[in-house]
Amino acid sequence: MSSYLNRCHSCRVERGCFIVYDRTNFMGNQHFMRRGEYADYMSMMGMSDCIRSCRMIPMQHRGSFRMRIYERENFGGQMHEVMEDCDNIMDRYRMSQCMSSNVMEGHWLMYEQPNFRGRMIYMRPGEYRNFMNMGSSSVRFMSIKRITDSCQ
Repeated sequence: MSSYLNRCHSCRVERGCFIVYDRTNFMGNQHFMRRGEYADYMSMMGMSDCIRSCRMIPMQHRGSFRMRIYERENFGGQMHEVMEDCDNIMDRYRMSQCMSSNVMEGHWLMYEQPNFRGRMIYMRPGEYRNFMNMGSSSVRFMSIKRITDSCQ
């Protein structure tokens, strides 16, 4: 976005859902945004500077949701298939950490703390062998949520 704006500290989402990033090339801290106004959103959510890049989330997914989560990078260690929201990976699956995943269907948000708190990353269908390669400041994710809300 730096080719369009020097700084972006606020925005309005008129239609759709977006993930905004505080670094260029879809890297750094991420925040989920749906329809609404975000007048001083960046300082409220602790973004380091301003919005540097953003990605639109495709229209609401109408099929099933499926993701495999792995305890270790490169799909190692324990594996569990997830098809619904999970507010605490440790309690439900007895996994102390989740370091890689394979998203087969749907769009997901993974949070570094239980109960959908803390920093998050957006997961679209694909293989994620190592969360550190995604520019995330954390490799431990403790809760997972499907993006099911209509983004209209």
